Amino acid sequence: MPKVLVLYYSSYGHIEAMAYAQAEGVRRVPKAEVTVKRVAELCPLDVARASGFKLDQAAPLATPEELEQYDAVVFGTPTRFGNMAAQMRNFLDQTGPLWMRGALVGKVGSVPRASTAARRRRSHHSTLPCCIRE
Repeated sequence: MPKVLVLYYSSYGHIEAMAYAQAEGVRRVPKAEVTVKRVAELCPLDVARASGFKLDQAAPLATPEELEQYDAVVFGTPTRFGNMAAQMRNFLDQTGPLWMRGALVGKVGSVPRASTAARRRRSHHSTLPCCIRE
């Protein structure tokens, strides 16, 4: 039975909604088991509240060490200036010990993403796929 983790960061709830949609898709795969978790907010609580962040997200917080328990990880994150959100980058930066042990080799990764900008005439590229290289 493949175990899939949908791991996301969401300030305003948009990526959270995408994460649960991804999880619903995984549930349609026979014998697949899916878990939805999120990474920790790094922004001070008073700033998050003043900015209108969605702070009542139901998904429990993930720890980097638990990634090796899954056969696949679906990462969900908004893009910030063409890169992933700092919260997800911080989480992934803590996975060094897993990489050193080879604990993530052979795992499947996916990175659905969302991005927008005031200047829609320009194309928007993302460096997110770099986070799942071998």
